[in-house]
Amino acid sequence: MGGFGSGRRNQGGKATTSEYPAVLDVRWLNREGLLVPSLSAHLRWSMRGETLGTLWVCAEDDRVRLRRGNLEGERSGPEQQVFLDWSLCNLGGQRPWFRCPACSRRVALLYGAGSFACRHCHRLVYASQREKSHVRALRKVDRLRDKLHWGPGILPLDRSRPKGMHRRTYARLAAEQDGLVRQYLLGMNARFEGLEQCLD
Repeated sequence: MGGFGSGRRNQGGKATTSEYPAVLDVRWLNREGLLVPSLSAHLRWSMRGETLGTLWVCAEDDRVRLRRGNLEGERSGPEQQVFLDWSLCNLGGQRPWFRCPACSRRVALLYGAGSFACRHCHRLVYASQREKSHVRALRKVDRLRDKLHWGPGILPLDRSRPKGMHRRTYARLAAEQDGLVRQYLLGMNARFEGLEQCLD
């Protein structure tokens, strides 16, 4: 029996950031005005419409204090302190960052699994990092086809240039889309060949 992150999840090894409902974003806290010293708030964690728990957040000059709560909002468990860091923006103002309590790395997001820490400390990967290259290519095809107003999929139903798009931009996007479609089809072909060999 291993600890958090041990074992193989979905044949990918590491858990993904999207599998975590307890994500704390310092940028969101700042936008909502929750980083003002001496201000406190109760946040609710939910996934697919179901409330999973609450988090009490209290801001101080250089840190935020966190404490988990139950579904009724009552505080429970130990308090955790997370230090804040501020960087100057090019056009004025400041941007807040968390200092990860485990490694002191400057991050925007903390993930809660027992205690809050950055994705590196929790050994999390982005979902896109576990994708096969041909699946990633298909996602990129959909984005390009959306820019070209061609509709989803890989069939070239209507390859007309969108109104107002420069010819060179259109030619570049269409060529990129064609290359990604080839990459997707080659990946699918290799996958089917692998399945045929398994069945033989």
